[in-house]
Amino acid sequence: MKIGDLSLRTGVSVRSLRYYEQKGMLASERTSGGHRVYAEAAFDRVVLIQQLLAAGLSGEKIASILPCMRDHDGGPAETATPWLVEQLETERARIDRSIEGLRYAREVLDEVIAGARG
Repeated sequence: MKIGDLSLRTGVSVRSLRYYEQKGMLASERTSGGHRVYAEAAFDRVVLIQQLLAAGLSGEKIASILPCMRDHDGGPAETATPWLVEQLETERARIDRSIEGLRYAREVLDEVIAGARG
């Protein structure tokens, strides 16, 4: 599929798709005219990238762990390692710390609101 079609199907801008490809997160082939053509599996890859970005992972982190994640058919990637689990657990711990920080900030704000109400 062409880059515009992938963009429409995923809701991800053409610019972002080019960035994903530049960072090695997404692969395409080129036509004789130089246009990008993506395999059907690119849709699943872009969805996964979007999920990981939504989870707060950086583009660099995503690029480093994608080769270790499950293939689009659901089977384990050949390069899956305990390193992947370690990386994802580290990211989860970072998210947990952020959640705790937000909970604390909310508690402080609640106290200020209560004090302001008198």
